[in-house]
Amino acid sequence: MPLALAFEALGSGPPVVILHGLFGAGRNWSQVAQALAADHRVYLPDARNHGASPWAESMSYVEMADDVLALIEREQMRRPFVIGHSMGGKTAMALALSHPEAIGGIAVIDIAPESYAGQFSSYVSAMRSLEMASAASRREIQQALADNLGAETPADYLMQSLRRQNDRFDWRLNLLATGLCMRELCGFPETLREARYAGPALFVHGAESDYVRPASFAGIRALFPRAGAERIADAGHWVHADQPAALLCGLRNWLAGGRTAVPQ
Repeated sequence: MPLALAFEALGSGPPVVILHGLFGAGRNWSQVAQALAADHRVYLPDARNHGASPWAESMSYVEMADDVLALIEREQMRRPFVIGHSMGGKTAMALALSHPEAIGGIAVIDIAPESYAGQFSSYVSAMRSLEMASAASRREIQQALADNLGAETPADYLMQSLRRQNDRFDWRLNLLATGLCMRELCGFPETLREARYAGPALFVHGAESDYVRPASFAGIRALFPRAGAERIADAGHWVHADQPAALLCGLRNWLAGGRTAVPQ
């Protein structure tokens, strides 16, 4: 059964839904949303088990796509464009493949419809291992994450899901369910492999990221025959944080019906 996702909405105009990545929340995309809100009604939902949304034991991409579909129907959006990053990008793809009539197009940011190594399992373990009850400050928690996971860990990003409540720190994440579902989250639904989405699809990837490789485009084209591609220079996996202006330019062009390069 679909969950009623918590969300923020801003602006007016044709609807756009932005889906965040794993360990994130809708508010991570506030900067992009505020810019797009000049011409669109922008929705920033929190995925299940994230932010202010309800928790559940399972979190398959088909289920998360149904959560977004329920939001679209509840808010009476007319064929919104759906933008998704990482986990949100896979959710957007699942939504397009399973309910193509409900949306106007998808923009997928730095992810492909394929399986990835489960490197995020170590993040869950590290976050669950912290002694939150005795933590005195956010800096202490961030340092503990860095010490546990290494200097290359995006601790700043993980810390955005930290909250202080009743004089103690806690995560706005269902870490237990996320950890148990990690294999599914790192994959892509086999049940959708025979589906096709013939609508507009833009795949944006960071030039410094290895999540979308040249070989990925064969799989992308098989599911999304109208897929266009855009490569953002000097950006890693978190394209919206590394190069927000370049990403916004590409998204605005796409939303306005501009042409995008077709992957060869």
